[in-house]
Formats: sequence, structure tokens, C-alpha cells
Amino acid sequence: MKNNEDFYTRSVYTALRISFIAILLYWSFLIIKPFVLIVVWSIIISIALFPIFNKLSKKIGGRKKLASTIIVTIGLLIITLPSVFMLKSTTSSLKNFSVHMKEGAINIPPPQAKVAEWPVVGKSVYHIWKVSSENLDKAVEEFKPQLEKVAPQILNVAKSLSGTIFLFMISIIIAGVLFAYAEPASKAAKSIFKTLVGEQGDNFAQLSTSIIRSVVQGILGVASIQSLAGAIGMFIVGIPGAGIWSIIIFFLAIMQLPPLLILGPIAAYSFSITGTTPAIIFSIYALLVSMSDTFLKPLLLGRGVDVPMLIVLLGAIGGMILSGIIGLFIGAVVLSIAYKVFEVLLVGDVLEKPVEKLEE
Repeated sequence: MKNNEDFYTRSVYTALRISFIAILLYWSFLIIKPFVLIVVWSIIISIALFPIFNKLSKKIGGRKKLASTIIVTIGLLIITLPSVFMLKSTTSSLKNFSVHMKEGAINIPPPQAKVAEWPVVGKSVYHIWKVSSENLDKAVEEFKPQLEKVAPQILNVAKSLSGTIFLFMISIIIAGVLFAYAEPASKAAKSIFKTLVGEQGDNFAQLSTSIIRSVVQGILGVASIQSLAGAIGMFIVGIPGAGIWSIIIFFLAIMQLPPLLILGPIAAYSFSITGTTPAIIFSIYALLVSMSDTFLKPLLLGRGVDVPMLIVLLGAIGGMILSGIIGLFIGAVVLSIAYKVFEVLLVGDVLEKPVEKLEE
């Protein structure tokens, strides 16, 4: 009887302790939840940029604080300058559109008959384009209910975009701080993987590092190059709203969709606002920008561990649905790591070929 009472007492105490720990952990998670995305993205950035930081610090005599400051400053400039350009371009385009709208000076060329033959959306695009070219005021009035529904969504996207830019800036600053903790972070990562997968923990940590660097370079590198190249071409030709279109191209490239979806119609439109020769040159340029991923992706994404594009696409789209715009980047990286880790666990061999060391 006494043994039963002791067992009952120990069970109650154990249950209370486990419940207390569970509540404490859950409460702690709720407290840090708003910062999870920023911290995760900061870790990803720091891992991706650490080889650059390591080389730079060696070149300047091992001054790690100075190297970190230089990288953070350059990173902030890379984000800030294009953002300011796009903001000015977008604001200017909207002002000009508003003025021309009031003056009735907007001339939209009529669509060609081939537009109606486009798959799925051809007839709708042809109808909207034709009505707009004949009478823009009538088109605005006809599609006013749809515009009223879309306008708040565009405003939300703009707010989300500005918030994402701010998060990127904060993440880069935090990544600069994390450079100073590279060695203990490396040991902690290896320790965690050893706890989870056993003796192969070091190799799994190196594998994860290689995947992060490959995907970040492949996704962000290609998207940045294509959006910047597209923005330069549109700015030279004088396409209205070049900033907005370049942002859309950036997101399409992240989601592994061809920029030609945007640059194609813009190239067709350029024939109505500029001469035939510049329009033809811009069309060829737009095609080259859209096709550039055929050699940029193997060059950037192929430097580490190969990850199927479908995994990257699903990760980007799923991450965006789950966490907004910044989820595009985090989702692609996290799903790529998960895919490769599970593949390695199923196959049995951690790596077919060695990857770069975690500290390098």
C-alpha cells in the first residue's frame, strides 16, 4: 500500500514538473515568436556571407569588427539604394499617370488580334485592352468594382514590401553581429546535429551550411541580377513604373518563374512609346535577361549541393503563404535543407562528395 502511495506521489510530482516545463517553454516561445523570422534570416545571411567576411578580415589584418562593419554597410547600401530608386520611380509614375488621367492625355494603342489567341487569359486581356484604348474613362468605370477590390490588396502588398525591406536591414545588422560568434555557433550546430543524428553530426552541419550558401546564392543572386538588369533596360527605354515592374520581376525570379512574363508585354508596349529600333533592341535585351538564368543558376546554385528546382519553388511559395514576403527566402532554404537531410538519411551516405567546411 505504501509503495502504491509513493508511486502515486512521484507520478503527480513528475506530471507537475513536466507541465511546468512545458508551460514555461510554450510561454517562452510566444515571447520570442515575433523575432523568429528575423533571427532565422539573420543566421542564413551570416552563414551565406561568412566566407566573404573571413577573407576580408584576413586581408585587413584580422580586424573582424571592421570587416563586419564594411559588409553590413555594403549590404545596407545594396538594399537601400535600389529601394529608393524603385520608390522614386513608382511615385513619379503614379503622379504622371494621375496628371495625364486628369488631362485626358493617356493614349493606349489598340491591341493586336493575336492577343485574343493567348491561352487562358487572351480574351479577357484583349477585351480590357480594347476598351481602355477606345475610352479609358469608360474602362475605369466598367471595371470599377474589380479595381475597388484590388486596390486594398495592392496597398497591403506595398505595406508588406516596406516592412520586408526594414526586416532585411535589421537582419543584415544582426548578421554582422553574428559574425563575431561564428566559432561557438559552429560548435553548437555540430553538437545539435550530433544529438539528432549521431556520429555524422559534423557532416550534416557542413551539408546544411553548403545548402544554405548554394540556395541563397542561386535564388537571391539570380533574382537580384535579373531584376536589376530589367530595371536598367526599362529605365533607359522610358517604361513607366520601371520600379514596380522590377520588383515583380524579382519575385517571379525567386519563385523560379521567367521574367519574360513581365518583360514580354512590356517589350510589346515599348513599340508604342519609342522608335522601332530601340524597341527591337529592348525586346532582344528582355529575352536575354529572361534567359540569363540558364547559365546563372548552374553558376551560382551549382557551387554547393544540388537541390531540385521543384523543392526550391515549393519552399518559396509555401514560405510566402506562411510568413509573407520574407518567407520566400526562408521557406526555400528550410525546405531545401529538409529535403537534402531526408535524402541523405534514406540513402545512408551523408555526402557523395565533400563540401566546404562550416568555418570557411
